[in-house]
Amino acid sequence: MEVDGAGRVLRVLGDKTARPGDDVKLTLDLDLQKAAEEALGNRKGAIVAIDPNNGAVLAMVSRPAFDPNLFSTQISDQQWQQLQSKEYPFLNRALQVYPPASTFKIVTTTAAIESGSFPTNTVLPTYPFISVGGIQFWDWNRAGFGRLDFPGAMAFSSDTFFYQTALRMGETPLIQWTRRYGFGRKTGIELAKEEAAGLVPDEAWKQAQLDESWYAGDTVNMSIGQGYLQASPLQVAVMFAIAANGGYRVTPHLLMDGESGRSWRQSIDLQPETLRILQQGLREVVTEGTGKAVYAEGLPPIAGKSGTAEDPPRDSHTWFGAYGPADKPEIVVVAFGENSGGGGGSIAAPMVRQVLEEYFLDEPRPAPSAN
Repeated sequence: MEVDGAGRVLRVLGDKTARPGDDVKLTLDLDLQKAAEEALGNRKGAIVAIDPNNGAVLAMVSRPAFDPNLFSTQISDQQWQQLQSKEYPFLNRALQVYPPASTFKIVTTTAAIESGSFPTNTVLPTYPFISVGGIQFWDWNRAGFGRLDFPGAMAFSSDTFFYQTALRMGETPLIQWTRRYGFGRKTGIELAKEEAAGLVPDEAWKQAQLDESWYAGDTVNMSIGQGYLQASPLQVAVMFAIAANGGYRVTPHLLMDGESGRSWRQSIDLQPETLRILQQGLREVVTEGTGKAVYAEGLPPIAGKSGTAEDPPRDSHTWFGAYGPADKPEIVVVAFGENSGGGGGSIAAPMVRQVLEEYFLDEPRPAPSAN
């Protein structure tokens, strides 16, 4: 049919008999998708759940959102204005980028150990702040935590611990391992046109964009997932999957068709001891540290990490990522609250818990179709 700009039919150009198309099978778990939508509620942000073994996307939610059925007919000016007033409802926040905050300490721990700068049994004192270039970089509790090893620093999310690791190893291994984890490029999900690549800053980028040299303070900021570093909730989910599955970077995907015939994972060559430290630290986050709110009775052992990213002058962003069971992971869940205020352990962790409860405490699910 030919229609005018107002949607009125002018004439019929022709017709032909319809024929059924091919089925499209998705990796999404409907019950888990509903649970993620309920967990995020009306908050601005995103929740992503993936299978850490093959990258299958089990749930993906972004808020604010819109009803796509509005566009099946002519949309009114009033409806359009309402859509425009909801703080970018067309933006898929699961695929947009933000500072990943302390969830990124997974990468910093990896770089510190793999660079050879720190043995796995390292113990460091922590402080209220560390001075670099005349600037005070504070720990989040403004007091320090005493002496900590890598798992303890992960559990309590000590900033000054990771500042020290960053200063000793320098920016090069930190940047290299950030890229090896998949940051700074698109993940490979089928929604490539919607996905932001993120940013892994370095000396060349800073010179080109800001006409400034790279400073030690830039390395310090990057070590705790702040500064110029930018990553999406989906990229952060891939990071957690690497720790969960034994060191493999997975390609997130929504299409199930042909899944068994493709390779969805690639080793990033982590040493076994590095993996052991990561997994121990992420478990201690839940048992002893900032992530206790992610656990509920009946859930298997869960490992995770909180994050709170400053975004002045607005409220902070909050993060929490988790996987379970800790000893044989089946699911990774990442929750992100955009300018939600509060802390990742108090705001984002309960959202992750709701999704995990749906997955583990509901009816048993069939085994994944491919690994």
